[in-house]
Amino acid sequence: MKIKRFIPMVDRKTLIFLSGFVWSVVGALLCWRAAGWLKEIEGDMGPFLVSGVLLAILIHHFGFLKLAYKNTERITSLQGKNSVFAFQERKSYIIILIMICLGIILRHSPIPKQWLAVIYLGFGGAMILSSIKYYHLFLKMFFKK
Repeated sequence: MKIKRFIPMVDRKTLIFLSGFVWSVVGALLCWRAAGWLKEIEGDMGPFLVSGVLLAILIHHFGFLKLAYKNTERITSLQGKNSVFAFQERKSYIIILIMICLGIILRHSPIPKQWLAVIYLGFGGAMILSSIKYYHLFLKMFFKK
């Protein structure tokens, strides 16, 4: 029995939407965790919040936006129906696993949570900002038909 029979096949438009959705959800979860840590600060959380937002803009502009562009190009070049998991390249799943492990290690490290909040806000915010690229392309594809 081949496992491929059980993997849903979807079109490019669905893969584009799924990519944006996953980036948004993961970004929101990272920001939610950061917000929880910032709530615990007894002093002014403003500098940490501003630092996280600035970091998000930098990560978005210099890293994730290029990655999102490359990924949308790859998805739009696919023909026919593809595995629902094709919204990311195979090698990207290894990177995702490494990032999850690093997140777990950071959360259990002695680094103060307000500084981790800056990192989590940076990456989470960048993911949310970069997901807009996917949604924009999805809407263009959706209304093109």
